[in-house]
Amino acid sequence: MLKAFHRQKVMTVLVLVLALGLPVSGCAKGGQTGPGGDNPTKVTVVLDWVPNTNHTGMYVAQAKGFYAAEGLAVDIIQPTAGGTAQLIAAGQGDFGVSYQEEVTLARTAGLPIKSIAAVIQHNTSGFASHVNRGITSPKDFEGKKYGGWGSPVEQAMIKALMDKYGADATKVEEINIGTMDFFQSIERDIDFAWIYYGWTGIEAELRGVPLNVIMLHEEDSALDFYTPVLIASEKTLSDKPELAEKFLRATARGYQLAIEQPDAAAEILLQAVPELDPALVKASQKWLSTRYQDDAPYWGFQKTEVWAAYAEWMFERKLLEQRLDAPAAFTNKFLPGGK
Repeated sequence: MLKAFHRQKVMTVLVLVLALGLPVSGCAKGGQTGPGGDNPTKVTVVLDWVPNTNHTGMYVAQAKGFYAAEGLAVDIIQPTAGGTAQLIAAGQGDFGVSYQEEVTLARTAGLPIKSIAAVIQHNTSGFASHVNRGITSPKDFEGKKYGGWGSPVEQAMIKALMDKYGADATKVEEINIGTMDFFQSIERDIDFAWIYYGWTGIEAELRGVPLNVIMLHEEDSALDFYTPVLIASEKTLSDKPELAEKFLRATARGYQLAIEQPDAAAEILLQAVPELDPALVKASQKWLSTRYQDDAPYWGFQKTEVWAAYAEWMFERKLLEQRLDAPAAFTNKFLPGGK
């Protein structure tokens, strides 16, 4: 899926949140009842984008009663204005779906949010082009048109990969395509774009559109960052640790079912979001089923070195004003496997 990152907007909203002193409390309401109670705790989860297979585990947990068994009534919503990190910090949701870059930017700007689980263990994004463009290496970006959103991180990644191969990044023409359809764009406007293979790459396979994809994690280990992640405010985690434990225990069950039964999980997502393409959802779900946990000891697990490596990569390229305290940016302790 092509995802609108809106990186420059992130910093503006961060400043507004901090300057206005917006509350950073969680949104949970109602009594903390036990499993099966009559007064479930209301929980709001803010997505990062439109519903897709990155989010399946939560829809499974909702449909299968895993949240209800923990005494939770979970509402999954799409974001409005601002990024998920800002909304969660401002008390506009209890938990959210974000990505490592957003969390890193937020924390180095003083926003008190923390990553509590990695939804997918390795970065599944890359620079994709139609095979007829002949782009098989970052060196081939020279003289080509890149379609993106004009964010500094896009430019930095392209330059870093091209530098590795001795290519000249100034010879790439950047075109802001916003939320324009990837397949239309590569046919008429651009040569390559940044995609998530688990959605757009799988859609290309189904459409019979042959792509060359340069996967970021294969080119630079520092770019094997977590995307997406689940987040919460530090206040929620300190004041309501049991809420985080319940939410993640049920969510982990949802992703485990998606790992073991991708077809069944895909059907649940389609029931919840019937406007999605069934063929794409089923194929994407199968592809992601082996990648949610991958080589981690349990679903959701995060490593300090992953957070530190990408933050240092960003700092060296002046994408951050200060270094990230990597161990403070995430926690595994609320995950079932983290005990």
